Amino acid sequence: MNGPGATDLEIPRGRLIRSRVGVASALDAAFSRELTGYARIEPDSLLADGEPGVVTFAEGVPRAAYCERGTGDGERRGDSHEPERPIGGDSRGVDALAALAGPGPCSVELYELPADALAEVHDAPEFSVPPGAPAEELADDPALAERTRDRAPADAHDGEASALESFLEDEERIAAIQEEARAEAEQRAAEWGLDDQLE
Repeated sequence: MNGPGATDLEIPRGRLIRSRVGVASALDAAFSRELTGYARIEPDSLLADGEPGVVTFAEGVPRAAYCERGTGDGERRGDSHEPERPIGGDSRGVDALAALAGPGPCSVELYELPADALAEVHDAPEFSVPPGAPAEELADDPALAERTRDRAPADAHDGEASALESFLEDEERIAAIQEEARAEAEQRAAEWGLDDQLE
């Protein structure tokens, strides 16, 4: 994680439990197994703009996401349970989901980790995702998204509330701009004697 006063976060290599599956199957498997760990998502190599990324889980509920930028950051370090890569200079949270939701097939690997190995990334708000977002954005599976929301702890919905608040704030700003534009138009119409054109 970059920025003033920030330190890099690292996700240790987990125990591989499933490989070479599609995104929808991986998310469903993570939910069914109540996985605590992560999914490594690799876009098809033929997609020039494809970027690998990770979605993390706590008891099957998605908690965080990031998507790599450029090359050279995603090198594997063998099969030992050691840090795989730093999280820095990447797309984070819902932006990472948008980056991963590109066209074309993906190959997914599921890894299991102890909960404390993911505590730091799960406590970093910039990486957090609403519980149902990966199922909706990456798998187009609203039923799985709803089941995930039902299982998620109450505080996991904070991201959804924040997103809704931001959307409503944007609507209010847009309404204010529209009202201001209409007032200016009415003033010009009055000056030009065109009041009837705005009725």
